[in-house]
Amino acid sequence: MIYPYYDAKPEIHKTAFIADYVTITGDVTIGEKSSIWFNTSIRGDVAPTRIGNRVNVQDNSVLHQSPNNPLIIEDDVTVGHQVILHSAIIRKNALIGMGSIILDRAEIGEGAFIGAGSLVPQGKKIPPNTLALGRPAKVVRELNENDLKEMARVRREYVEKGQYYKARLESVGGSSFPTD
Repeated sequence: MIYPYYDAKPEIHKTAFIADYVTITGDVTIGEKSSIWFNTSIRGDVAPTRIGNRVNVQDNSVLHQSPNNPLIIEDDVTVGHQVILHSAIIRKNALIGMGSIILDRAEIGEGAFIGAGSLVPQGKKIPPNTLALGRPAKVVRELNENDLKEMARVRREYVEKGQYYKARLESVGGSSFPTD
């Protein structure tokens, strides 16, 4: 479901895949070839949410904000299943592991990997190209070449998967994307 909130209406690029049972409301922008997976909620009714190109937000995730604190997700980010993102900045090529929570004004550096189930508290900054995990999340090491290759594989496969689903829906006359 796509809902306006007062004068703010979601802007979703025509190449994005929006799965069934996703709710997007208010001041939300979603870029090219991004994919928003089943049962995800993205509310832009407090501050803006900006989602870049080729971002995948996986099933059952919740994205929201606090007043005057937008949620910004740069290009080529992977957001795992059941993640909560709240007024944070996620830099390009980062991966947020399943079940993680990233809170207000936290910043996840470019190419960083947040391990599954982690909690990144308010205002915490995770450096680029590092692995951080735990509750609260702590940096445990620099990422290696194998980590970076695996993160790139996941990003690539989610772009391909989202485009496949989008093409299949359109080929049978259905679409999860608003056509107005």
